[in-house]
Amino acid sequence: MDDHFWMGEALAEARAAMALGEVPVGAVVVREGRAVGRGRNLRESERDPTAHAEMLAIREAAGALGGWRLTGCTLYVTMEPCPMCAGAMVQARIDRLVYGVADPKAGAAGTLVDLLRDKRFNHQVEVSAGVRAEECRELLREFFGRLRRDAGAVERARLENG
Repeated sequence: MDDHFWMGEALAEARAAMALGEVPVGAVVVREGRAVGRGRNLRESERDPTAHAEMLAIREAAGALGGWRLTGCTLYVTMEPCPMCAGAMVQARIDRLVYGVADPKAGAAGTLVDLLRDKRFNHQVEVSAGVRAEECRELLREFFGRLRRDAGAVERARLENG
């Protein structure tokens, strides 16, 4: 199995998040060729600011593997992790990150900051970016486009009904 395949699994999680009205980000933790953790954004559903796809996938992987050290694992995620998620990856000792699309507003794997390769930490994470980027980007475009259209329709109805 390769990066393209596993990013497809992360994209499936992102689509499931979007179906729930969540920002479509999905994540999968893989070790020795099998998924050991999966997650999708659930911040709105759970009313939890930490319910990012990566955090949920890391928690599930730790439970499945019976410990917090996730050495030998690769995290696949559709969008570049934020500082919280990047910090969790360092703390979990994840070996590798593969992400789809950069996050210009919160990216902590090289876009705004690079927490994963900072030599001042006791662990660094190898990073591969841009895997199935256009599919990841299109999912986000579709979601935010729909949000803007829905918000515009609500505003038009409010104005019409004065």
